Amino acid sequence: MLTQNGFLAQFIRLAAPFWQSENKTKIHQLTLGLFVLTVIQIAIAVLITEWSADLFNALERRSMSGVLTQVGLIIVIFVANIAVTVTHFKVKRALQLDWRNWLTTKLINQWMNDGRHYLVTHIQQNIDSHDNPDGRIAEDVRIATESAIDLVHSLTFCLLLLVSFTKILWTLSGVITLDLGFIEIPIYGHLVWLAMFYAAGASVLGWWIGRPLTEATNGRQTVEANFRFGLVNARENSLAIALVHGEHTEQHRCYGLFHDIVEAWQRQTTAWTHILMFTSGHSVLLMAFPILVSAPRFVLGSISLGGLMQSAQAFQQMTSALSWPVDNMAKIAEWRASVERVLGLVHALDKLEQEISQRDPHRIERIKTDKPVLRLHDLSIVRLDGVVCLHKMDIHIKAGERILLTGNAFTGSKLFKAIVGFWPWGEGKIELPDDDISFIPPRPYLPTGTLRAAICYPLSEEDVNQSDLEEKLDLVGVSELRENLDEIDNWDTALSREQQQRLGAVRLLLQQPKWILLQQAFDSLDSDEEIAIMRLICQELPKSAILTITHESRAEAFHQRKITLQ
Repeated sequence: MLTQNGFLAQFIRLAAPFWQSENKTKIHQLTLGLFVLTVIQIAIAVLITEWSADLFNALERRSMSGVLTQVGLIIVIFVANIAVTVTHFKVKRALQLDWRNWLTTKLINQWMNDGRHYLVTHIQQNIDSHDNPDGRIAEDVRIATESAIDLVHSLTFCLLLLVSFTKILWTLSGVITLDLGFIEIPIYGHLVWLAMFYAAGASVLGWWIGRPLTEATNGRQTVEANFRFGLVNARENSLAIALVHGEHTEQHRCYGLFHDIVEAWQRQTTAWTHILMFTSGHSVLLMAFPILVSAPRFVLGSISLGGLMQSAQAFQQMTSALSWPVDNMAKIAEWRASVERVLGLVHALDKLEQEISQRDPHRIERIKTDKPVLRLHDLSIVRLDGVVCLHKMDIHIKAGERILLTGNAFTGSKLFKAIVGFWPWGEGKIELPDDDISFIPPRPYLPTGTLRAAICYPLSEEDVNQSDLEEKLDLVGVSELRENLDEIDNWDTALSREQQQRLGAVRLLLQQPKWILLQQAFDSLDSDEEIAIMRLICQELPKSAILTITHESRAEAFHQRKITLQ
């Protein structure tokens, strides 16, 4: 948990670049416009109290002309208040959207960059500080930006309100004399002092009552995100769950995640109940207290009816301004919880970037060369628990060479990830060829959209010729998918695992990479079909270097060398 000073400093470092971003002129104009409109709102609030005093004075005098004058004035104030409020709302929303857009873009660019979204899940720190990055970017960024502007605006409004109505209330308070018998003490602005003591007592009591809400809110947001992620994960793996009849286990897992929400909800409800008990009583007392305090002066004839009502309204406005912490403690709690979750993701990404950029003897060094060679020099790979799974490996692979990796498939997977830069934990050096390396995992990524776009990914549909695409579908044995090319679906669930792996081969043949890493890429096919796909790839891509991890023993015939991983 961050301290208050540390939290505010980190939030300012996160937020400050927005006001100096490329759209800073527009941002400055919106910010200035928001402040000016807030000042106008304060002016209207002051006018309303003066109008109220004049109206009640006219009623006390039974002056019809005075009442009609106030009717005309309230119409003008009515129209002006609507115009200012609507304009203020639009300007504030525009500023909130711009800030959210800027911060969302910044985080997505930092997260979805060169495998950082994968690596950040493996860094050595408290996983709760950066879990569910999708929820942090989608929901917590929204709350962090929208609520920050709401809170700053309301605080500015209350400060201006305080300055304006303190002067009014001081003037209306006049002077009262406190008679102690042996001495008389004049008290100037007694309503101002009463408002300050009233608001201070309410704030202290309110903060004490509302302290548990921050932790309860943060806890609930975390378990809500965990529940959403669990449901998404079940949806994405629905076929695998159905094949092993794992629905009963998944039900219990989802029930367990939802039970965490129930407990968090109850903790938050308890915290909210205490706050509502306080705020509901506070609102009733605030309505009656200033009138009761000023009533003796009205009865004695020291102030008019208009003065009494204006004093009561000024007292309420000043107390409301001073009670800003009480009125906003729930929103502050929610905002802080979201900001801490965003900061947690930012810190994790920054730490990851620092680890990658620094030359660390316990990190694998990857070097891009202009040679058509892939070389592993004294390469050691370490698991996150510190166990060495590959020790001092030296391999020199030429362009077009084909190597079969057998033995420990887990070690082979880590080796492939180290080559493409997704596993930096270990020692040694990897010299990369001048061409890009294509890594084909057991389950290729097929994004939601048209099937054509999913096959061409990450290329654009326009980059692939229709006839070439259909030819490759036929070669790989999924010609039945020709008629589905322009259909939109979630292909991770719409297609069988076998079809997905065959489409991975189609993507490979279309892109024709010079360096290929095959990690059990066709293990869902039967033995003969896997051999047929391997033969097809070797025939269609004769100049490509291929490193293969497979349990198919006959695959050795398509490779020039075999390396056994212990």
